[in-house]
Amino acid sequence: MYGRSCTCLLAVSVLILAPAFLRGQSGRGNPDPEFAIPLAPHVGQPPTLDPRRPRLPITPPGTPPGTIGFPLIARAAGTIFSGTVTSIARRPATRGQAVETVAITFHIENAIRGATPGEDLTISQWIGLWSGGQRYRVGERVLLFLYPPSKLGLTSCVAGGMGRFTIDPRGRVLLSAQHLSAFRADPVLGGKSRVRFSDFAWAVRRATEEE
Repeated sequence: MYGRSCTCLLAVSVLILAPAFLRGQSGRGNPDPEFAIPLAPHVGQPPTLDPRRPRLPITPPGTPPGTIGFPLIARAAGTIFSGTVTSIARRPATRGQAVETVAITFHIENAIRGATPGEDLTISQWIGLWSGGQRYRVGERVLLFLYPPSKLGLTSCVAGGMGRFTIDPRGRVLLSAQHLSAFRADPVLGGKSRVRFSDFAWAVRRATEEE
């Protein structure tokens, strides 16, 4: 009898105290932001994009993961040229330019789109990309596929390293192992590690016309 009475009293106490305890919990402030669990984004909501970094081309259905075909790179580029790096300058953030940038100047040797052979072309790249490994050195000869400039006037290679090629001393375009894997089905570039610039330019025109 005594045990049953204690059990009943305990149950009544829990029923009385539980609402007060819950009210006290709900009245506390928000937890430390550093320990807050981020909410999952709403289904269908696009991710937030850094305005300083151009968007990558979207691969079509059926494209193997991690693979970006040559036509996608060719169509996404606003400027395509080969040239030599002549100067590199770091530019701090200013009132007119909110982010720190790197200015890279190229002497254009051959141009396919958005440039003129013989001119000196300077592009601006966000310092974060430079720090992340997308760097150049004076005297380096490259062929670049560059995104159209962003609202801040910044650009970068299409799809990162996929939009950048080395030029050898004979003026041929060198394809890396990553390029060879991604472009193996291309009728012009497939299976070739060195390509004449004229053949490479033809591959760009052909890829663009296939759209």
